Amino acid sequence: MSASVKTALRALAICLLGAGQNAAQAFPADLFGYAQEPQQRLADFPQWLRVLERHLTDDLQDGDCGARTINRCHMAEWRRFIEQARRLPAGEQLKAVNLYANSRDYVLDLQNYGVEDYWAIPREFLNNGGDCEDYAITKFFSLRWLGLPDDDLRLVIVQDTNLRVPHAVLAVARGADVFILDNQVQAVLSQRDVVHYAPVFSINEAHWWIHVPRTP
Repeated sequence: MSASVKTALRALAICLLGAGQNAAQAFPADLFGYAQEPQQRLADFPQWLRVLERHLTDDLQDGDCGARTINRCHMAEWRRFIEQARRLPAGEQLKAVNLYANSRDYVLDLQNYGVEDYWAIPREFLNNGGDCEDYAITKFFSLRWLGLPDDDLRLVIVQDTNLRVPHAVLAVARGADVFILDNQVQAVLSQRDVVHYAPVFSINEAHWWIHVPRTP
């Protein structure tokens, strides 16, 4: 892992209110009914590390409102939304964040960036729209700004067993349950009510997990 990425991760923990308790204790270990196996190398996900670093150096940089390049000054709408959402109860915050991100257009990475797989930071997503992981990333950072600890959040790559395609959602731990924020669903649902997703792996700022079927 490069020094710049390490610095970005440390700064992100400070900027977004710090890490929570131990991940294994904070997040239920039965996501979608699957077991989880903690993994060691976050560096296996360079796309995600680049998102964390670019969120600090791009989304969060000060900027000139008159500049052509979109910067934090141009993200006033997102900041206003976050401040309004702070006044809501925790459950209502999840609903508000899900609906706010889901109001953006679904746009394939090829159309937006000319590549098949690109993980966008909120500035890019809120300006251009995006695909499933881009919705989940913006929801992740929105909830971090609202004070949720990293250990309560997971960006989850799943296999949609109905459509037989990969998909990405945000999972949020609350007590003994996990709630799913999905760009395909306007409601925030308990994981117990979602039966067509098989988790492949999940990730947050500091950890990642492989998910496997539970043995009988």
